[in-house]
Formats: sequence, structure tokens, C-alpha cells
Amino acid sequence: MKLYGDNLSGNCYKVNLVASILGIPLEKVSMNILRGDTRTLEFLQKNPNGKIPILELADGRNLSESNAIVNFLARESELIPQDPFDLAKTQEWQFFEQYSHEPNIAVARFINKYLGLPEERRVEFESKQEGGHKALRVMEEQLSRTQFLVGNHFSVADISLFAYTHVANEGGFDLIPYPRISEWLKSIESIPGFIRMEGF
Repeated sequence: MKLYGDNLSGNCYKVNLVASILGIPLEKVSMNILRGDTRTLEFLQKNPNGKIPILELADGRNLSESNAIVNFLARESELIPQDPFDLAKTQEWQFFEQYSHEPNIAVARFINKYLGLPEERRVEFESKQEGGHKALRVMEEQLSRTQFLVGNHFSVADISLFAYTHVANEGGFDLIPYPRISEWLKSIESIPGFIRMEGF
């Protein structure tokens, strides 16, 4: 299988991380979104939405959306809860990541790290801070009660939220006020097969 992505993207990192933990080999194809690699006709045939990551299967089929790819790779593994309610809670956290966490923390990080915080986007960057901290407070509250996001069992929910949380400081978010999150980050870093965000 081929993974199209870049080495700074948390969404691509999710896929790399779950593949490493489960020992799934992936051929990595490096993309540069600022150079327009995701807007070429060839790439748009794989994903008309023009976004990474994309997982290309051996038979040529393509799968987009990072959490969908993560769940596909983790199917039938211990990273996907078997209990129906726990599975729904896992998906709940993944939806939270895409709708409450990523639009604030990842976007602020993109403006700062990818674009270098241009003056014309400073107001947008600052506007993301309140929503990002709200998302972090929700996580902190949950992690004050459980070791991982869905009880005491490490799952794809943790992988999905770890990706951008562990680099939240690059979007201007100080994690010092969130000791439970800091403990959670360290717990994930100790999981067998853990890898850091790295290049393609």
C-alpha cells in the first residue's frame, strides 16, 4: 500500500503511527501541498478533494480522510474496541477531533509552522486560540477520569487526538496548564511501535 502525505501533517502522522504500532508496511510518497502537488490532475484523480493523506491499496483503490484510513488499517486489531458502546465512544472522539480540535489547533499550527505566521493571517491565528483551548479542556477533563480517551484502553481515538495535540505548541498552545494531557502524551510515547512525526 502507498501513503501519499507530507512529514509535517498531523493527519498523515496518524496513519504512519497506527501502521508502525501494528507493523503494517507502507510505501510513502512525499507530497508538497505548498508547491501544489495535491492540485495536479493525477492526484485529483485519486482524491477529487485535493487533500492528503491518501492510502492507495494494492488493487488501485484509494481511501481518503485520515481517521477513515486509521480505522481501516486498525480493523480487527486491539486498537478498535469490540464493545458497541466503546466503539461509538471511539468514533465520538474522532468526530470531536475533526470538528472541534483540528479546525482550531491544526489550523493555527498550519498558519504558524507552514506559512510562518504572515501578518494577513494573524487575526485568524489568534481567533483559533479560544476554540483550541476549549478542546484541550475537554480532553483534560476526560483524562482526569480515565487513562486513555475511551476508558483505560489505548485505541485509535488516542492516535487521532495525539497527532495534533503533541505539537499544539507549534500553534501557540501551551500545554503546561494541562497536566493530564501531558501524562497521556507520555503514555502514548511508551506504546510499543511508537514513532515520532518523521519525514517521508
